[in-house]
Amino acid sequence: MTWRPFRVLAMFALLAACQMAVPQPGPSKITLVPDDGGLLVLPQGQRIDFGRSPSGVIPVLDRELGAHRPLLLEGCPSGVIARHQWGALVLAFTRERFVGWQSGDRSSGLTCTP
Repeated sequence: MTWRPFRVLAMFALLAACQMAVPQPGPSKITLVPDDGGLLVLPQGQRIDFGRSPSGVIPVLDRELGAHRPLLLEGCPSGVIARHQWGALVLAFTRERFVGWQSGDRSSGLTCTP
């Protein structure tokens, strides 16, 4: 009896167990402060203003805050095609622009009513 087939199977089992670990995002080093013009990014003092392209907002927040959760569009004004949530912060987007935010009972810009 030869042990070669068993060695090959053992090697494949070992390789299957050695998967690359996906790094989990750590705690964010930024704080977002919603205001009448969009979002203030602290401590950098930079801004994510209304009018910015979704492609310049969503990936940045996903990287800093973790993956967003898409929300339904019920109660949204005409033109709003996407709503995304990061924790208590919900942002609204048209096809080309960041247009509004909601956080708790505060909001600014174009927002949706449940």
